[in-house]
Formats: sequence, C-alpha cells, structure tokens
Amino acid sequence: MSERPEESSIDSEPKPAGKTAVGEQSVGSSTESGDTKGVSSGQATSGTKLPSVLRALRHKNYRLFFGGQMISLIGTWMQSVAQAWLVYRLTGSAVMLGLVGFSGQIPVFLLAPVGGAFADRHRRHRILIVTQTAAMLLAFVLAALTLTGRVQVWHVFALASLLGVTNAFDIPTRQAFVVDMVGRDDIVNAIALNSSIVNGARIIGPTVAGVLVVTIGEGWCFLANAVSYIAVIAGLLLMKTKAQRRVPLPGSALASIVEGFRYVWHTGPVRALLLLLGLVSLIGMPYVVLMPIFADRILGRGAGGLGLLMGASGVGALVGALSLATRQGIRGLGRWVAFSAAGFGASLILFSLSRSFWLSVVLLLPVGFSMIVQMASSNTLIQAMVPDKLRGRVMAVYSMMFMGMAPFGALLAGVFAQRFGAPTTVAVGGAVCLVGAAVFRLHLPALRQEARRVIIALNE
Repeated sequence: MSERPEESSIDSEPKPAGKTAVGEQSVGSSTESGDTKGVSSGQATSGTKLPSVLRALRHKNYRLFFGGQMISLIGTWMQSVAQAWLVYRLTGSAVMLGLVGFSGQIPVFLLAPVGGAFADRHRRHRILIVTQTAAMLLAFVLAALTLTGRVQVWHVFALASLLGVTNAFDIPTRQAFVVDMVGRDDIVNAIALNSSIVNGARIIGPTVAGVLVVTIGEGWCFLANAVSYIAVIAGLLLMKTKAQRRVPLPGSALASIVEGFRYVWHTGPVRALLLLLGLVSLIGMPYVVLMPIFADRILGRGAGGLGLLMGASGVGALVGALSLATRQGIRGLGRWVAFSAAGFGASLILFSLSRSFWLSVVLLLPVGFSMIVQMASSNTLIQAMVPDKLRGRVMAVYSMMFMGMAPFGALLAGVFAQRFGAPTTVAVGGAVCLVGAAVFRLHLPALRQEARRVIIALNE
C-alpha cells in the first residue's frame, strides 16, 4: 500500500470490506449484533432521524440501557463521595482512604479475567442483571448500617470488597455488551455516550452528595444509590434478546483466559494502549482518593467542597465525552490518546500547586476532560481491533488496566501522601503520566500501521 503512515492504523478509519457480524459471542443471533439493520428488539429505529451525536440511541436496547444507567450512575457517584467522606470522618487517615480504595478495586484486577471468560461463554444480558442486582443489595446493606449508626470501618472494607468482586464480572461484560446492542457501526458513538452519562452523573452525584452529607449524613446517599439501581435493572429486564446460539469455547476455562492475554500481548497497538492506560490508572488516577484531603486540609472547604471538586472534574469529563460523541470514526484517536494523557499529567501538576479553592475547581476541568478522552478513545480503538469471540476476555484486560491498577495506585498514594503530603503525591503522578504519554507518542507511527492491518483483517 502506498498510503502515508499517518493515514493508516490507530489514527485512521479503514474502509469497510463488507458487513461485520458480531453474533458469535453476542446476546442473540447476528441480528442482535453487528448487523445494524436489525438488532432484535434493540434494532435501529426506522423513520427516526437523530442527530449524529445521538445516533447510537436509534437502537431500542441501547436506549433502555442508556436511560437506566443515567439514573443509576448518579447514585453510584453519590455513594463514592459519601463513602470516602465516611472513611475520612471515622479515621482521618490518608492511608485508610487508600486502603478502602484498594479493597474495593483489587478484586477487579484479580478476577476480571475470570469475568471476561464468563462473558464470552454465557449470555451477557443475564450476567448484567445478576451483577446489578448484587450491587443494589450491597448498597442497601451499607445504607442500613450507616443509618442505624452501626457502621464501622471494617464494614466499609468488607462491602467495598464484595462490590469489587461484583464489578470484576460486571465491567468486562458491560463493555462487551455495548457492541451487542449497537454493532460495530455505532460503537464509537455508543462508548462516547456511555462516557457522557458517566460524567454527567459525576457532576450531579458528587454535588448532591456533598449537600446531603453535610445536612443529613452519608447513609442517605447510600440509600439513594441502592434505589437508583432499580432503573438499570428495569431497563435490562425490558430488553428483548433472542436466545444465543453460542459455539462452546474449546479447552478449559484457564486456557480460555490465557488466549485473551495472548491476543493482547501479541497485538502491538492493543498492548501499547493498555500499558499507557494502566500507567495512568496506577500513578495518575489516585488523585481522586486524595480529594477529601485537598477539600478539607489544603483548601478548607469540607464535604461541600469535596462535592464541588469532584463535580468540576465531572464537567470537564462530560465535555470530553461529548466531543468524542460527535466523531464519525476512529481516525485520529491515537493522537487523542497521546495528547490527552499528556494533558492529564500537566493538569494534575498545576492542580497540586494550587492553594485557591476556585482555582483548584477550574484546574480540575482539564483533568476530567483529558482523563475521559484517553479512556474512551482507548476503549474505542481496542473494541475496533478485537475479534468478537475474544471481546469479553480482552475487555477484561482493559478492566484490569483501567480499574484493576487503581487499587495499587490508591494504596501507594495513601502511603506516599501520609509521608510526603497529598500535593507532592499528585504532582509526581502527573509527571509520570507526561513521560508515559511521550513514550506512546514516540511509537505511534509504527502502531498506526499495525492497527490498520488488524482492523482490515477483522473486516474481511
């Protein structure tokens, strides 16, 4: 081929070589997957003209999923902020904040490969109903313990760990299920819209949680989260999916898991994207764990200030997600990954230097923007390069890098902040993210060409 390197691969959108079926490992038959002419009851709605930024919503199943998630994620963010404040109120310790983050996310790192293999062997729709129900019950338990005044730190640790186990199955299944609902043609838009509702909720949830924690306590935030799960469970139950005709995966479950790791390791662009994502998650993302310290000790604004800080990051992330939703394809996403990782690191360094509350709020806007652009762009590129039969297992590795590395980062951040202070910890994390972004950008030309070959092979 005589195409220029910058037009081939991770930064380009190859011309389709025909209709792509995503039915082998999907919920339902081929009409439930890559063929966007009919997606079972989740088929594209004919006669309805939607703006390009909302085009994934033409699929009925995705509309149900989108609506339920929009409500449920507000509760999730409320619980995240309230739980961090509860631990900080009970212990006043940066180390304990890090340990709770570790206990809630280490199961994802350890068990996501099992969850991914499970998602490739069983109906993803049913798995999500089970995992979302389990998460709802755990939120009810935490709410009951807190509202009755019986909650202790070990309760939070135990429930966070159980939720982590649930997420180890839920996250890779949910990531793979997106393609089942919308097909390959709308995957870029669907991932961007998912990021939009996550971060729209990230604006509303922490702000509401900050007010509720100050006025009536953390327990009501946990209860609101538990009730919010009803929306997403109802949406899943209302979906109509055809019975799967699944070809059993050969070999043992362990061999199946190893096959997923082997694909990731031997596919250079996927490996590079995941390594950068893992680095940012390990070193940069733990700034969130330290937010209660910034809000209280450094900026002097307490729980209300914590909600505003988290909300500001959410505003930036929402803008980033909406900017991705306007895209029609994957051309240029490799550069977006490199620049957003660098922007994330630089913004963290500036935030760590601020001692003004409102300046800190403003600086968290590019932090959120850069974080979500890197995450969603990486997700989109990986989904474009993964075979359908391996989708659950590869997205399990994605989950390990995105969420699974976070517990180690939370633990390191807590210990480091206890010794050197939260601002220094965040600044160091930002500097490491800058280095990682530079290395990725250096190797991007070679990665582009390999990515293009992989994508064209999948569409042949």
